[in-house]
Amino acid sequence: MEHTSLRRKIHPKYVYLGAIVVLFGLSSYFGYTSYNQSKEIEMLMQERNFFLLETASSTLSREEERALASSTIAELSERLSLTAEELDEIEDNYREEKNKNDDFEDQIKEISGTVGVLDKLSKTDKELLQKYSKVYFLNEHYIPEKIVPIEKKYLYNESVSKSIHGKVEPFLNEMIEDALEDGIKLWVVSAYRSYNEQASLKGAYTTTYGSGANAFSADQGYSEHQLGTAVDFTTEGLGGGLTGFENTPAYQWMLDNASKYGFTLSYPEGNAYYVFEPWHWRFVGEKLARDLDRANASFYDWEQRKIDEYLISIFD
Repeated sequence: MEHTSLRRKIHPKYVYLGAIVVLFGLSSYFGYTSYNQSKEIEMLMQERNFFLLETASSTLSREEERALASSTIAELSERLSLTAEELDEIEDNYREEKNKNDDFEDQIKEISGTVGVLDKLSKTDKELLQKYSKVYFLNEHYIPEKIVPIEKKYLYNESVSKSIHGKVEPFLNEMIEDALEDGIKLWVVSAYRSYNEQASLKGAYTTTYGSGANAFSADQGYSEHQLGTAVDFTTEGLGGGLTGFENTPAYQWMLDNASKYGFTLSYPEGNAYYVFEPWHWRFVGEKLARDLDRANASFYDWEQRKIDEYLISIFD
């Protein structure tokens, strides 16, 4: 009843107006919503187009960058190739110049060495390795460059002084000392003799032995003793004499060891110059003495030209 009376009280025209209002509101709402949506869509479309343009522009830039990079790489590669070739050429030139410098340095060293050898030879007495026994001659004016007295303890007769070439002395002293350590006693009975001393000695021998003296004594000018490099030894049991030296331990020690100190036996058995003189030893330098010993040869067996090659090292 209450609801019926309420419907009766509302006039139809108001119902119509209300419906119109409602419809207008809904229309306005949907219109606004549609407008907003279209705006959003338009904005989205703009953003999409902008993104596409940006992407296209970015892609184009990357392509350009790639092209530029490729061009740059190609140019750099060409430059590097040229640089490598230049470096190879420079390296080849350097090697060529280095080889030239090395060759030049070798030539300088060779020349310096030759000059050094020549200088050394010029200061070395060329007579020291000559064959004098009835072959070469030393005149009366020849005196070794340096003569020094032999220490008395190495002399058999200490009251009679003996001398030797100054550069031979240390070799002689060392040999006698080493022999003594091995229980061998060596004493010097004769060493340097001047031209005049040799003449007096040969005269005395000739007076006693006549022409037979030529078998064991050299004429003045032909004696190795005048060089100051030859020594006559004696040992215990011989009373200071020379005869019988070949039968002593001292002689065997000399055969085994003398070459180590630069000494060689001048007149072994069967030589063509004098009788066998086991007591007479000549200094020729360690290198020549050892080579002679290894070849089982004597000093006078070799040609003078071959012997001369050792002059440069005689005192080394």
